[in-house]
Amino acid sequence: MKFSNIRHIFFDLDHTLWDFDRNSGLAFNSIFEKHQIKVRLEEFLAIYAPINANYWKLYRDDKVTQEDLRYGRLRDSFKGMNVNVTDSQIKQLSIDYIEHLPKHNYLLAGTVEVLDYLRPLYKLHIITNGFKEVQYKKLESSGILKYFSSITTSEDVGVKKPNPKIFEVALGKAEAKVEESIMIGDNLEADILGAKDFGMQAILYNYYKTEYATDHHQVMEMKELTRYL
Repeated sequence: MKFSNIRHIFFDLDHTLWDFDRNSGLAFNSIFEKHQIKVRLEEFLAIYAPINANYWKLYRDDKVTQEDLRYGRLRDSFKGMNVNVTDSQIKQLSIDYIEHLPKHNYLLAGTVEVLDYLRPLYKLHIITNGFKEVQYKKLESSGILKYFSSITTSEDVGVKKPNPKIFEVALGKAEAKVEESIMIGDNLEADILGAKDFGMQAILYNYYKTEYATDHHQVMEMKELTRYL
């Protein structure tokens, strides 16, 4: 089923277009070597992933600050591995991680092909809860900044998805009508329910291949978007 009357497509960035897990692993590998942190990377990432996801949920809900997120996810991960790392080391690692992360530029499979397909047909935009200082660098280093007419970050607006204010600001910046706009992202709460509550259409990019007991349009791979758009 093709969506009709859509003129503007709003994408999330991490876990939707930009391969966060792969690039994050490369960044950690670099900074662990730099600081001589002796851990098995695969074991660390397995512990870090759910901790990081939980901190981002707390961050979306305004229960932790940006600094709490950056520090706490590393502290809790090392604690979960029973690895002794000092507070000063964790603080420096958190700084270096943010610096190294956008230097890696892998995109999820099919991203460029789908953006090439969509750009002649629609205006493309980004709405992201990610840190502003990093998100623009990710878009630039991965070569996809050119595809987007506008970029809205939660830091620009002062609230995070799923708060309706960020969608309102993003559509205003894009000069887009809500009935002509669709959101594509990997997070059911922040991207899909947030957009739908604002009145937009939405497609879930089911990055984690999760079974949801909800009736939302979804794709498992980026190339499947051509079924809808």
